[in-house]
Amino acid sequence: MEANIKTRFGRKDIIFTTLASIAYLLLSALLVGFKTDQVWLIAIFNGCYYASWISRRFIIAFSIFLVYWILFDYMKAFPNFMFFKVHIADIYDFEKHLFGIHEGSKILTPNEYWLAHSQSWIDVMTGIFYLCWVPVPLMFAVYLFFTDRLALLHFAATFFFVNLVGFVIYYTFPAAPPWYVQLHGFEFIPGTPGNTAGLSRFDAFFHANIFHSIYSKGSNVFAAMPSLHSAYPLIVLYYSRHHVNHFFQVVFATVMVGIWFAAVYLSHHYVVDVLAGITTAAVGIFIYRQYLMKARFYDRGIQWLYSFVRG
Repeated sequence: MEANIKTRFGRKDIIFTTLASIAYLLLSALLVGFKTDQVWLIAIFNGCYYASWISRRFIIAFSIFLVYWILFDYMKAFPNFMFFKVHIADIYDFEKHLFGIHEGSKILTPNEYWLAHSQSWIDVMTGIFYLCWVPVPLMFAVYLFFTDRLALLHFAATFFFVNLVGFVIYYTFPAAPPWYVQLHGFEFIPGTPGNTAGLSRFDAFFHANIFHSIYSKGSNVFAAMPSLHSAYPLIVLYYSRHHVNHFFQVVFATVMVGIWFAAVYLSHHYVVDVLAGITTAAVGIFIYRQYLMKARFYDRGIQWLYSFVRG
């Protein structure tokens, strides 16, 4: 027992995790300011790392998701509207040109149409779907941890790679979401805070503050193109093909389509944003599977990481 504890709490482990934790907190405070979320992240990582061998393997396997969360958070320090022109009117007009809906003498975007025809049961349904965009990928990742850890690493790495592609587009093509036009028109207002848009009706229905608390922490308002909310469930569905039965594949497919519809119904994304998110996921999966996985240096890296988590 004593030897096991000494191995688990080796000097190198303690030095590395302590220095990494301090460096993360200091860098975060410098870039985006100190937040309790950062302390929770450090507590979870260190707690899992030292609690047991299985929890250590778990947190190492999930470290890819942690790196994604940190990068996403750090985007607040470098808003994309500082680098390129924000697309507001042009993407609105493009959406109306491709998917405009005639109502009376007007042509409405799908977002405007659903804003005028919202119903409480659809508000609830779409809110539930939108709550799935993080839990579903994470729950699937937990399932893979206990069934196929190599597949988990590839799933997590694909998730991370698709996000990197999406981040590049965010910074080269800043785009305002539909709710921004509904509230502010076509005027560019830097530093505009996040908004729950149609999800406010979900919060109001349940007398809760669920989505308000989430979107108040958003990294960037002008990052609507592509819709990564629409990309994530496609990644889950792709990797689920050989790991879950048909029932759960149908569940994942239903959640995926539900999120796509919700993104438009709730005025968080245009249809073109959703299509761009689907395309980003498809292209990201293709590049990862056809090129990255077959690169010798990358395969060595994955196998090295797998040696820590396979048990």
